[in-house]
Parts: sequence; C-alpha cells; structure tokens
Amino acid sequence: MAWSAGRSPAGCLLVAATILTGHLSIGWSNDAIDAVRDTIVNRTDKPVVRNLITRRTLAVAASVMLVVTIPVSLANGIAAGLVHLLFVACAWAYNLGLKSTVISWLPYAVAFGGLPSFVTLGTTHTWAPWWATTAAALLGVGAHLANVVPDLKDDLATGVRGWPQRLGANARLLAPLPLAAATALLVIAPAGPIGLVGWIALAVASGLLTTIVLWRQAPFLVTIAIAGVSVAALVLRGGAL
Repeated sequence: MAWSAGRSPAGCLLVAATILTGHLSIGWSNDAIDAVRDTIVNRTDKPVVRNLITRRTLAVAASVMLVVTIPVSLANGIAAGLVHLLFVACAWAYNLGLKSTVISWLPYAVAFGGLPSFVTLGTTHTWAPWWATTAAALLGVGAHLANVVPDLKDDLATGVRGWPQRLGANARLLAPLPLAAATALLVIAPAGPIGLVGWIALAVASGLLTTIVLWRQAPFLVTIAIAGVSVAALVLRGGAL
C-alpha cells in the first residue's frame, strides 16, 4: 500500500520495518500473556506449550521490540509514527485484557482504521480519506471475528469472554459481513470509475459471501479469502489515497 500511495523504495522498507517491529512486539506479547491459557487447552501450535521457548524469553523479546518500534515508527514522521504507535498500543491493550470484554472489537477498529493514515501521513502529510479509514476499520472488525472463530471453544474454556465469544456460533456467519462491506467501500467510494478490477473484486467478494451464507460449514479459509480481496482492493486503490 505504501508503494501504491507513492512511497519511495526506501520509504517502503521503512514502512515494512515499522510494521514488523510493532507486530513482533504484539505477537510475542500475546504468546507470553496467554501462555498459561494455551497450556491448559494444549495449544500445540504454540512454542511455549511445546517447550521451544520460555514465557520469560518471549516477554523480554516483546518488550525489546516495543522499545525498538518507537524510534522506527517516528522515523516515518511524527504524525505517522504516532498513528502507528496508536496501533501498537491498541494491540497491547487487547492482549492485556480488552480481549475478554464486550468491546474487544474496538482496538481492532481503531488500529486498522489508522493504518491508511499511517501511510499517507508519512507520504503526503495528509490524513487518509474517510472511505479508506472506514474500510480499514471494517477490515479490522472482520479480522477480529475471523481470528477468534477457530479458537472459540478454547477461549470459552479458559474464561475469555470477548465480543465474538459472546456471539457464539453466530460469529462465524457475521465475520464475512464487515469484510465484504470493506471491499465494497474500497471499490465504490473512491472518485472515478470502478473499472474492471473493481467489478471483479465485488463479484468475488459476493460469491464468497454467498458461499458462507448457503454453506454454514464452509471452510474458514473462505472468510480469509474475503479479507484477501479487501486487502487487494486497498492496495489497488492506493493511488487514490
């Protein structure tokens, strides 16, 4: 998206480094904080449960990356850097407890919604248009639902009662809706003709959404595919930012 919005190659690498350091701190802190829960439900896909790394090592690594991502973020410019650090703060707040509340969706909406402006503030020093911000926020809410659905039973067994867990089985059917809305907004809202690529994106998203509605046992990857279409549309519309 940074490239499509006009960032130089060096600027794109800086964006990649910013996102990478921030996400390493987020992912490692998540595994460290959830280590006890993951062990209780025997999450063998987690390195702590498999004794490949200690919880303390993950916590230290996450803290180091949190410190590193601050200057790396601000290297994009003060405004852009602060927007990215807001993203990181939202994710850490989610890991530290908001995931177990009815507003578990809020950190995702705020964090994802700020990502387009992180790119534009570091490129043209302007805020991203409303449609990009709204679509990214919807993408975040959809990602939250889609991310939680496979772990619903484990989460409930360990006392995690966020918004998707409270929805129960309905979370699976609801997850594609904000993703589909994000795709539609990214294709329709920007100025200019929709174009062939836009119509293809809408058709693919509609087909995937129909599949999920008609086939309740549709593979989880179908929902992820809708998210992929949304991301592709956001990248293709980068020039409109």
